Amino acid sequence: MQAISEVMTRDVATVGPNDTLQQAAQLMRDWNIGAVPVCDGRRLVGMITDRDITIRATAEGRRPDEVQVSEIMSDEVLWCFEDQTVGEVLQQMGDRQIRRLPVVSRNMELAGMVALGDLATRADADTDSTFEDISAPQPPERPSTGKQPSRH
Repeated sequence: MQAISEVMTRDVATVGPNDTLQQAAQLMRDWNIGAVPVCDGRRLVGMITDRDITIRATAEGRRPDEVQVSEIMSDEVLWCFEDQTVGEVLQQMGDRQIRRLPVVSRNMELAGMVALGDLATRADADTDSTFEDISAPQPPERPSTGKQPSRH
């Protein structure tokens, strides 16, 4: 079976933990992406998404030019090794309901990213069941305020 290194994207944009959210958002805009690995040098230390910026900063009224990536990034990142098989990675993505994973070398340096789209178009793997697993509806996480959101 193919190794994930054969189908992953190697040219990956990254941000550092001390970069601002504004810099991360500009990178997302320029590269037309919604998630960026956070690296200290080449070592993966987290991930930041457009959703993280919206929920953890903008919704709280924080200014993106004043907040560092490290303050809102997810530091418990799921990843895979570049020598894992496509089947192993598909299973991992389906089990965890995630659409993209950073790919690291055995010394934990970022090697690339793999997304379901990469697997569907570049791998000779059956991605149908993984798409179903990832797309299964999950109950929304709501604050326990008892208040219903207003609809406009």
